[in-house]
Amino acid sequence: MLDRLVESLETCPMVKRGEYNYFIHPITDGVPLVEPALLRDVCSAMVKVLDLNNIDKIVVVEAMGIHIGAVLSVMTDIPMVVMRKREYKLPHEIPVHQKTGYSKGELYLNGVYKGDRVIIIDDVVSTGGTMKALLSALEIAGAEIKDVCIVIQRGNPDIGRPYKSLVKIEVDDRVHVVERFI
Repeated sequence: MLDRLVESLETCPMVKRGEYNYFIHPITDGVPLVEPALLRDVCSAMVKVLDLNNIDKIVVVEAMGIHIGAVLSVMTDIPMVVMRKREYKLPHEIPVHQKTGYSKGELYLNGVYKGDRVIIIDDVVSTGGTMKALLSALEIAGAEIKDVCIVIQRGNPDIGRPYKSLVKIEVDDRVHVVERFI
């Protein structure tokens, strides 16, 4: 399991964003092509590592958590909530600030309420900035975070709580998968 993910990471294109070596991958960027088999493998691995008992909602962050969360939602029949980059001004909307290694901005959470038992799914964690913003919003909402799973862990980011990842990578002029967790 995860052979497709490992091979696709170790052969993916790279670009520079300032001093940041940025890898371009179907799971993290939606390019060059998101293969169904890759998504199926990733979500099947998540089903194996996550505690999905009594979960009310899968929470993902726009944009690249959506395709993973959608497949996982279909596989598990657990509804999905998307933390958006756009304000909708709905009742109970929770805005938070996000800062990553190469961007910053506001994120908005809707549809999660006090007592909801949630799992968080995301494509990659590198600085932890997006995840910290999401965790803050879920805390404000009063949700119970039961589990967190990231497809790709870059380095050892501290998000303030335990999380699971499927693979750990290091990046220089290319991606090196240094650990597989399943």
